[in-house]
Amino acid sequence: MTADRTGTPVDTSRPHPARVYDYLLGGKDHYPVDQALGEQMPDLAKTGVAQNRAFMHRAADWAAREGIDQFLDIGTGIPTRPNLHQIVQEVDPSARIVYTDNDPIVLRHAEALLVSSPEGATEYLQADVREPEKILAHARTVLDFDRPVALSMIALMHFLADEDDPYGITRTLLGALPAGSCLVLSHFTKDFLSAEQDKTDEYRASGITLRPRSRVEVSRFFDGLDLVGPGVVTAPQWHCGTPAPERRETTDSFHVGVGRVRA
Repeated sequence: MTADRTGTPVDTSRPHPARVYDYLLGGKDHYPVDQALGEQMPDLAKTGVAQNRAFMHRAADWAAREGIDQFLDIGTGIPTRPNLHQIVQEVDPSARIVYTDNDPIVLRHAEALLVSSPEGATEYLQADVREPEKILAHARTVLDFDRPVALSMIALMHFLADEDDPYGITRTLLGALPAGSCLVLSHFTKDFLSAEQDKTDEYRASGITLRPRSRVEVSRFFDGLDLVGPGVVTAPQWHCGTPAPERRETTDSFHVGVGRVRA
């Protein structure tokens, strides 16, 4: 156990999903225990997280170009340029973003998330997605819930077990948002992995909850929403108004989608 510069304890004896993700993306903000777990993952894991990150870029850009200028990003992770606010404020400098994560090391780097354009605003809250009401209460101090909000949950919900009620949490969050809002979600899947590629057990053995879900299960997160084309697909398949990225069948490891809140 160590502490960051804010005095917040950081457990360096166990890997954390945000830091493992940082390692797989080629970042430097992780500890040896995170790197050790990341090195157990197959090569396709690095490709998968890169494809997932690219989906976030495309979906955030799409939402901003659709006129949404408010974003609630839960499970932010360690800042990796371009961050969500940099993408959407390139389209609309007045966009407002609330970031949320439960890892104290993300708080250490929150300054990078708070460098907003002069016209817009960014805010950071350390909280767990299992505390949706706390997140919503804070978000309301920055965002106007009478206007559409994009709820971004990228590579997050597969870290919630079924008993955590991930679908109920999602409904609580979306239930607070007005018509025209949208859900941007990506979720790890084993649908395309061979037995040799599947390292789920190794990940769980590290103490991290990991619940891969099938396309049908991921589609349930969008119940009651109007899916934006092309629907729930793999990360490289989702592109609206942008060139299709290179797609390799053997590396698909995320189902993704965007859904609109109905009037």
